[in-house]
Amino acid sequence: MQREEAINLLKKYNQEEFHLRHALTVEGVMKYFAKERGEDKEFWGLVGLLHDVDFEKYPTEHCKKAPELLKEINANDKMVHAICSHGYGICSEVEPTLEMEKILFAVDELTGLIWAAAKMRPSQSTKDMEVSSLKKKFKDKKFAAGCSRDTIQKGAENLGWELSELFEKTILAMRECEDEIEAEMKEII
Repeated sequence: MQREEAINLLKKYNQEEFHLRHALTVEGVMKYFAKERGEDKEFWGLVGLLHDVDFEKYPTEHCKKAPELLKEINANDKMVHAICSHGYGICSEVEPTLEMEKILFAVDELTGLIWAAAKMRPSQSTKDMEVSSLKKKFKDKKFAAGCSRDTIQKGAENLGWELSELFEKTILAMRECEDEIEAEMKEII
């Protein structure tokens, strides 16, 4: 599968800027983690890009409608499983078992929290964000209330990581892809 096919599928079912930015962000973060581990960057990235393909149009069927939509681009079973596993215990019974799936589960909500925190900074960027400031935002349950702290915590535990380690690595991943996402957002919206 080519990235262009994945982008076209994403845009077919997602038009809101927020959802498109989130998809690109999770794609970039997953590529970062794949590169760090010597894994298939393109595959991990496509999983991140399409992880919420069904969310905007089918929010009550999230992770249940995805397999049907992913058939449109002949996504393989490994991709479908990974995408559906990110909703484990929330809207899906598909358990994340591979490291890639566990990372996706852990970073999905966290990227939203980090982006919300970045938008509050004078720079409106992750490039000058520190783990300590993210920890403060994480503890403030009213800040970005839609980002599940329990899911983020569980994600770190499933990976065997301290929360600080997950925060640091995800901030670094978002820093690395931030400029590319900004450029692509100008093209796709």
